[in-house]
Amino acid sequence: MRRLLVSIIAAAGLAVGVAAGAAEQRTWPGVKESDFTLRDFHFRSGEVLPELQIHYRTLGTPIFDAKHRITNAVMILHGTGGDGSTFLRPIFAGELFGPGQPLDTRHYFLILPDAIGHGKSSKPSDGLHAKFPHYDYDDMVEAEHGLARDGLKVDKLRLILGTSMGCMHAFIWGETYPADARALAPFACLPVRIVGRNRLWRRMVIDAIQSDPAWQGGEYKQEPSQGLRAASDILWIAGSAPQQMQKAMATAEQVDETFQQRTAEELSKLDANDMLYQVDSSRDYDPSAGLEKITAPMLWINSADDFINPPELGIAQAQATRLPHGRFILLPISENTHGHGTHTWAVAWKDELARFMTETEGK
Repeated sequence: MRRLLVSIIAAAGLAVGVAAGAAEQRTWPGVKESDFTLRDFHFRSGEVLPELQIHYRTLGTPIFDAKHRITNAVMILHGTGGDGSTFLRPIFAGELFGPGQPLDTRHYFLILPDAIGHGKSSKPSDGLHAKFPHYDYDDMVEAEHGLARDGLKVDKLRLILGTSMGCMHAFIWGETYPADARALAPFACLPVRIVGRNRLWRRMVIDAIQSDPAWQGGEYKQEPSQGLRAASDILWIAGSAPQQMQKAMATAEQVDETFQQRTAEELSKLDANDMLYQVDSSRDYDPSAGLEKITAPMLWINSADDFINPPELGIAQAQATRLPHGRFILLPISENTHGHGTHTWAVAWKDELARFMTETEGK
């Protein structure tokens, strides 16, 4: 049943990375891990953190030009609740990082950071709890930019590839630092303010946690398990892929057993403050006014079975026309799509990425 559970969780394509592939292998040859500290980091809220730690992984070897600038760096940005190790899973790394693949580590220097509030980077559960600065996406992008520029001495990234939350970060990067990436590949998002159902399920997650009597304003002694249980369930549905789940959970018994095992696994590792901050960080995201500022070539891909970014809204198709050098692709539902989580199932879009890397070579 353990193997079945892994298959079902992966097939669900969890939107926000909280449990996506939790039991899957997340290793890859040659990975190096390190930390970079940004000092006196000023958040847009006005709060300041004397030391903001950003954890990151690298693969491959940097290539330098005559001015000793790295020319082959690719930054890959994860989704809400995830971390850089998400991209070491076979469904991603196994399709992209090997010899002859689109992000072959023999040719590219890959940077996989943990965003603020995620993974091994600074986050509320480190000790500040609800007193941790209330970061947003702009803060997260500023920290990612600081890691690249000051931590790794990368003036211009060869590519920024972002999934889900990372997709939204890629749009912010393109507007805020238009000269600092040669190409952008945002997968599974929309470049508009989060409203409607997308904002509603996020509000539900936050409310579920804060309504638990054990919450205590974020200074709980034990995790508010009822709130976390409800929040985790909402996230699972938000990232669901009906076609894949119908196959993976084909009997009532499989549904019940999968639900019970997944819930137990999730509650054993989630932190309520971290989750609340992660979901709330999207509160003021809205790059829609400045899309024309994005001058880098862009490959933007969504999938038709995405609960969070449903294609019937027509938003992506309308906004894509405003991108000076952008191309939007909507993947039809198929055996290779996994709802919102299609962004991490590289088999669904790796050929498009390979073509894009060839097109943007030398730009």
